[in-house]
Amino acid sequence: MVRVGLQISATLENVDKLETCHPDYSFFLKLKCSNCGEQSEKWHDITESERVQQDSRNAAGFNFFMKCKMCSRENSIDIVDRSNAPYTADDSGGFKTIVVFECRGAEPVEFSPRVGWRVSSAENGQQFEEVDLSEDDWVEYDQKNNNSVGIYEFASKFIKLKK
Repeated sequence: MVRVGLQISATLENVDKLETCHPDYSFFLKLKCSNCGEQSEKWHDITESERVQQDSRNAAGFNFFMKCKMCSRENSIDIVDRSNAPYTADDSGGFKTIVVFECRGAEPVEFSPRVGWRVSSAENGQQFEEVDLSEDDWVEYDQKNNNSVGIYEFASKFIKLKK
């Protein structure tokens, strides 16, 4: 079992905090089979609040389960409890781990942020729900503070973590 951290980086303008609408946020990932190296062409969504029961060896189920098309290996991924972390103004411009996946046989190789983010403006300003980051940039106007807020140069990467 391998633990993989999803790290994000962004430039934040007048934003205190960027976070997923946890635990119902769907992480859209492209995956690679650790056994044969086959990489999926389609996006798979993994949501912490959802469990799938595919394997009789694990009564609790998994957040995600798939059988590799090439080698038929059964692979699963779970989101580690309480591993979700917000990306804050102090993190702006650098990479930070926002969630950890426990991977058995499959590893994430690409992330698509899409919709479902929560943005908190600086200085106790407005809070924006269901923000869509699929374009990697997002701009809005904080009417409470009379200024623009934005997220720019969104990037992501995966890192293997020690247990």
